[in-house]
Amino acid sequence: MMTSPRRRFLVQSSSLVLLLTAPMIARGATLLSIRVWPAPEYTRLTLESDGALSATHQILSDPPRLVVDLQGLQLDNALRDLAGRIKADDPFIKDVRVGQFKPDVVRLVIDLKQAVKPQVFSLLPVAAYQNRLVFDLYPAHSDRLMAFMQQQETLDRQLQLGGESTSPQTLAQARTRKDDTLGDWIRQHRSELDSQQAGQPRQFARADAPRAASADARADSSPAQRPDPVRRDRRNFRTVLLAIDPGHGGEDPGATGPSGVHEKDVVLLIARHLRDLAQNTPHMRVMMTRDRDYFVPLWTRVEKAQSANADLFTSIHADGWFTPEARGASVYCLSEGGASSVAARLIAQRENAADAIGGIDINSRSYQVAKVLLDMSTTAKINASLKMARPTLSKMGELVHLHSRQVQQAGFVVLKSPSIPSMLVETAFISNPEEEARLQTPAYRKQIARAIFEGIRAYLDTNPPLARRRILT
Repeated sequence: MMTSPRRRFLVQSSSLVLLLTAPMIARGATLLSIRVWPAPEYTRLTLESDGALSATHQILSDPPRLVVDLQGLQLDNALRDLAGRIKADDPFIKDVRVGQFKPDVVRLVIDLKQAVKPQVFSLLPVAAYQNRLVFDLYPAHSDRLMAFMQQQETLDRQLQLGGESTSPQTLAQARTRKDDTLGDWIRQHRSELDSQQAGQPRQFARADAPRAASADARADSSPAQRPDPVRRDRRNFRTVLLAIDPGHGGEDPGATGPSGVHEKDVVLLIARHLRDLAQNTPHMRVMMTRDRDYFVPLWTRVEKAQSANADLFTSIHADGWFTPEARGASVYCLSEGGASSVAARLIAQRENAADAIGGIDINSRSYQVAKVLLDMSTTAKINASLKMARPTLSKMGELVHLHSRQVQQAGFVVLKSPSIPSMLVETAFISNPEEEARLQTPAYRKQIARAIFEGIRAYLDTNPPLARRRILT
């Protein structure tokens, strides 16, 4: 049968369209990066791609495994190398096996060290990230009692190691710390032990013991930097629990300096110095919202401090600005209304974006509850925060250049604890080349930590916490 020129043209054109579009239809997302963030509370596995990934997962037991099927992917080197990214000290993941399960399905079998309750969610492109598929592996059973017992064992070891060489006063302080911890824990968690199975497991925030120092951390420590002991009378005063919050972490690098230094790294080192100063001071204990490089949502930072019954909360940052000229340290508190300045409002907006960059599941029940709790801050709490922030700013002004000589206020989410006096310290502008260079030196980090510590101590000298009545029944 003869074919007309017009029909031949249409057939050829249709064939060309099919040839051009077929690869696009068949093509799935391309995997750009795989990141694993182990932490004591949970381990995060992030798959970043140039298009939205589709996945299904199931939990298997005996032994515990998480099986993930990724749709529209071909096995590549990044996936093959995933097993090499698992650290031996990861508390949740033992190993990962990867294979081409079907022509268009890659299967991940994640061998687990314990039973987990995974949160799986997708994140749209934001900041420097494209599409992300996130697996947060939380423990299936949050054992608060075990965490508490481990804390008690640490305090017992302090008593036992004291021996004859330890003064009676030091031993008495350690026993008081243990009694305070026992009383606090019983009051807060007696009812919760019976309802752990309901909802997202909450993280029990415990006092952090110093970890083995890295090469950088060893360079940051010297006998000359040990704090002077605080001399107080013992009239009904009790041990103070200071919550230290190193900003950002994990998926959220914070601001980045001209040479590529990340805010999350330098503020963690400063926070560790502050921790050491406080832990070596009588009548002070410390908890850290994070002590390694992993992401903690803003509301979880507040919740950790609340759960530990912290007395004070200090969040540490090193902000970036639009121009490299901005320099100096600042101290911020929460505002009931608008921000105290345009700069304060912009900085609060940047810090509050941490959840979007770090990545949270906005559909989770815990997040919905947190949004309500974070709006319960009181005027009295804000006034107490200002009393803590003012001497801190003054002490910092004696040691480092100040960006603002007045305590600034804005709507920082991380400062919205309903009951804990809270402040946020911007230690420097990491976007300033000179200040970025200083932040990389142990001496400057110690100087900043010392200034924050002295400010907190000055506040406590005039606002000492009263002794709690211990209720053990």
